[in-house]
Amino acid sequence: MALEQKKEADPRTTRLIRVFRAVFILLAACAICYFVYSNAFNENARFPFRLGLDLAGGSQLTYVADVSGIAESEIPELMSVLRDVIERRVNVFGVSEPNVQVEESSVIAGERMHRLIVELPGVTDIDEAISEIGKTPLLEFKLVNEEAFAAQQALEGLAQQNGTSSGAQIGNIKIDGEEVGEPFADTGLTGRYLQSAALEFVGASGPVSNEPVVSIVFNQEGAELFEEITTTHTGESLAIFLDGEMLSAPRINEPIAGGRAIISGGFTPDQARDLAKNLNFGALPVPIELGSTQAIGGELGLHALEAGIYAGALGFIVLAAFMIAWYRLPGLVAVIALCIYLIIMLALFQLIPVVLTAAGIAGLILSVGLAVDANVLIAERIKEEIRSGKGVEASVGEGFKRAWLAIRDSNVTSLIAAAILFWFGTSLIKGFALVLGIGIVVSMLSAITISRTLLIAIPVKADSKIGKFLMSSGFSK
Repeated sequence: MALEQKKEADPRTTRLIRVFRAVFILLAACAICYFVYSNAFNENARFPFRLGLDLAGGSQLTYVADVSGIAESEIPELMSVLRDVIERRVNVFGVSEPNVQVEESSVIAGERMHRLIVELPGVTDIDEAISEIGKTPLLEFKLVNEEAFAAQQALEGLAQQNGTSSGAQIGNIKIDGEEVGEPFADTGLTGRYLQSAALEFVGASGPVSNEPVVSIVFNQEGAELFEEITTTHTGESLAIFLDGEMLSAPRINEPIAGGRAIISGGFTPDQARDLAKNLNFGALPVPIELGSTQAIGGELGLHALEAGIYAGALGFIVLAAFMIAWYRLPGLVAVIALCIYLIIMLALFQLIPVVLTAAGIAGLILSVGLAVDANVLIAERIKEEIRSGKGVEASVGEGFKRAWLAIRDSNVTSLIAAAILFWFGTSLIKGFALVLGIGIVVSMLSAITISRTLLIAIPVKADSKIGKFLMSSGFSK
């Protein structure tokens, strides 16, 4: 008797567990929906939506890198370092989700141009952005030709007396008609080898008051180059240039190992601190010059955003109407699963965060189509199992099992395509590929896990009139 009661209780327990899982999913979806809503419409939200330049409006700066004198094989690496440096600099003065990318243009005047594209969403004061990016220092070390340097200073002194300007550096210097060379010679040691910079005070003991200086440390490659320079040119002067301006020209008294050097230039403590901060944020590995600027109005971006949301909402409504009209109960469950899928996607956009662009919205809409495709396959397989005479529970289980292989294969191929686009594409294509890839993974979760959990929790008998109506297709006999 006890065994019979236990057998009768098992189906009820199983049903309660299934209902509990379905209710849990719905409650979790409601909680995620509230999270998305509260962050989307709150100006001080911790996880707001990040909009790209084409949707939020903003500014685009195009810089041209001077790579003359740099080996062709080293240019890609230096441009990558330059991109990272500028990105750090932009982040420092508070630009939300900047996009910095390297662009190689066609050959102009026999030389291939290398550009850096800086996109600043929401930035209205373009002059301030240009100023802040331009503060990034170019650090150089150059050997001093004493004879030519002395001649240059003498010429500059005469020019000042005559009220004219001679420029900071005058090519090859001539004395008594003979060329003595340029005042400064490149050593190849620049800020690209810099590891860290810090404010220090020298002259802490004795009658000399503390002088603020900047102590810099080179990386391993830079330390080796610095040691080689100081060993080969002991007794000569090594000038330190920052953004083309000479700060000091200390004499090399002995070889210096370990990769440490001091920049002194009569700084105040605040000036030395700012210089150390700028160097830590990244000294430019190559000089850059602002080529062009472009501003995108906020109204144009808002129009594009509204058009994307309208197209997505309209498409979703049409798909939902078709799924419910054609597949009835499985279609309704699929629509609920799709709604949960969209809520999860929006939450991921806020948490990761993903910068939404027009291309990204297109990727989201496409991923919804792939999610619908998976639900169509499942609904068709369930319908076939019911036609063969199986019950709803058995049909649902077998239908998901049969549909899984096709869903898996189609989504894996789409993921491979998204990965290729993300790896080789430009920033616009990468945004599309990233959203598409995330959408594919989440759609598999919603189609296989969420749809099945909700469907098996609904008590429907396939042999009843209501069950036949709910589980059959829209135009089934």
